[in-house]
Amino acid sequence: MPFPPVVARALSTLLGGPEVRDRAERLAYADAGHGFDRFGMHPDFVAFGDAIAAPLYDHYFRVESHGAEHIPATGPAILAANHSGTIPIDGAMLWMDVYRNTQPPRAARPVADYFVSTLPVLSTLFARCGVVGGSRGNARALLEAGELLLIFPEGVPGIGKPFRQRYQLQEWRQGHCELAIRYRAPVVPVGIVGAEEQMPQIARIPLPGSPLPYLPIPATLVPLPVRYHVWYGEPIRVDQDYRPEDADDPEKVREAAARVKAAVHALLQRGLAERKGIFT
Repeated sequence: MPFPPVVARALSTLLGGPEVRDRAERLAYADAGHGFDRFGMHPDFVAFGDAIAAPLYDHYFRVESHGAEHIPATGPAILAANHSGTIPIDGAMLWMDVYRNTQPPRAARPVADYFVSTLPVLSTLFARCGVVGGSRGNARALLEAGELLLIFPEGVPGIGKPFRQRYQLQEWRQGHCELAIRYRAPVVPVGIVGAEEQMPQIARIPLPGSPLPYLPIPATLVPLPVRYHVWYGEPIRVDQDYRPEDADDPEKVREAAARVKAAVHALLQRGLAERKGIFT
């Protein structure tokens, strides 16, 4: 662990003040008996993440949230969002948006690609804030415990697509719908507008043998101060429209995933039509 919870608590109080501490104290989470949940999340680290991400969320990307009432207040659910931006800031901003706009606050559990767990220091900090490895067992345990999973079905191809393909959804993995059907969880589609323009990628260098899939070559040294717009759609009730055994039917799972992809696409089109500009 990079530092103990007491240090995270002190830093979150110093950087974020009473509002950050209040959110952490109202956080809905399952204490495994020692302050952490079974996957290593701890409220003091959630508060620390809240405090350090707040300047980006509030002042740099000036995130606007639309339709957060569609996020279930309790019980299992899966947030399925588009992915983009060369570096995964969109995941952090969506995590913040969910945490800020749910009552009581819910810490979404981002399902990370395999290489995230190999990153020194960061992998532990991410886990303390709620990130989990993308194994079937982890997803099952979290959904059965009534948690809120955050999944980017495009995966790395979404975040790494060239600028000319912005807002074009890449291959849409179907595992989120198989999980939702099997473990009786609605899927909330999410469209993130803004991240596609934050750091245009002009090239990338493959890194064979490295835990990272490639080294991106962006057009800018730092992300641009684009304005993020996060759009949540009505939950897609795969838990009601399909039987649990349909999770073993590839055709039914494909059908459900196509519904989610279409809903995310529609949210992106709406967000693009309604925004006034990239930076406003």
